[in-house]
Amino acid sequence: MKLFERFHKLLSSLYTTTRTLLQFSHISAEKKVHPRSYIFPAESERHEATIMGLPSRCSLPPDQYDAMCNELAQLAAAITEFEPVRLYVRPEEIQLAKSLVKTFVQDTSKISIIPCPINHCWVRDTGPVYVRDTTGAFPNQRFAINFRFNEWGGKKPEDDGICWGQRWPVMNEKALQENADFARWVIEHDCEPSPVTQVEASIRAEGGGLITDGEGTLLITESSIICDVRNPGVSKAEIEAELKRVLGIEKVIWFPGRRNVDITDVHMDAESRFIRPGVIAYSKPHPIAPDLWNELSTEIREILDRETDAKGRRLQIHTIEEPDPRGLVKSEHDELSASYVNFYFVNGGLVIPKFGDRERDQKALEMFQQLLPERVIRQVYVSAIPLTGGVLHCVTQQVPAMK
Repeated sequence: MKLFERFHKLLSSLYTTTRTLLQFSHISAEKKVHPRSYIFPAESERHEATIMGLPSRCSLPPDQYDAMCNELAQLAAAITEFEPVRLYVRPEEIQLAKSLVKTFVQDTSKISIIPCPINHCWVRDTGPVYVRDTTGAFPNQRFAINFRFNEWGGKKPEDDGICWGQRWPVMNEKALQENADFARWVIEHDCEPSPVTQVEASIRAEGGGLITDGEGTLLITESSIICDVRNPGVSKAEIEAELKRVLGIEKVIWFPGRRNVDITDVHMDAESRFIRPGVIAYSKPHPIAPDLWNELSTEIREILDRETDAKGRRLQIHTIEEPDPRGLVKSEHDELSASYVNFYFVNGGLVIPKFGDRERDQKALEMFQQLLPERVIRQVYVSAIPLTGGVLHCVTQQVPAMK
């Protein structure tokens, strides 16, 4: 009997020990999947691929659709010289995508056409933001933030469709929901080179508004994130704390920006970009640009001139003048996004826009060649993309290579 009791106690002890170990293992696994903090790598670091999207027909003015798709395909072709492109396309537009790739892309094996419920081509803002954990303890895990896109704070054309100088379609609720779900969809379906874990952020933001140097410095406008249409009831301090947590930021350089001067409420990717840590390309509007934009740009420059980065360095600023908008717009009502600093880093290179102002296009090319002599500079002509609200950075999103 005593032998049986001792055996029973031994079994009970083993059960308790095993259960405790399993619970500890479960807790450890949970911690492993969800690191405490992350870092947004510099865009100039190596990429696994570039994300792009072919727009749906309900997302653009009808008279811009074909030109827009052609320009996106030509941009994709330039990027494939350096790295693979993942092109997200609605199922009903797959044949169009294949035709564009065949027409413009020399090495078609460098483009993957991925069927997806997508509408906007502005994947910088609608798509996920890929990050790494800061501890280095999870080298084989991949992470991306879903910032829960909401149409740049609920912006949409009025019922008559007239907006930003053109007639736009009005998206239905299904399309708007697809836009909100796009980042999550990409994260869930990205399995190359390994699955991605979604990072939950407590704030809303768009990728074009988040300009980092990969070493702890962030440039951002208050107007694009501190607002009730994106983050109701959330203070500037709370937003800054969350940006630091999910992006590995040590110092935020804030710019006032302006609400409603454009659809983004002034994203910094059209104003100033890091060439490398401590070195910034600053976009200066053409003299005939509206006074509001010149005022805004001057304000940005004054802040940059007096700031230091997260490492305490004074910022070295290089001015790149925007093109003359005359001759680039189709009517006096058109709004044109024409910033050379809305460029896109690729592996071993840099892709910059060409707008059709020969003098300014050439000066921009020479400036970037001087600033980045170690990279191949490619210039891609765009017209429809700027006339519908963005440039190269806006329609691309990098997938960082694993370290």
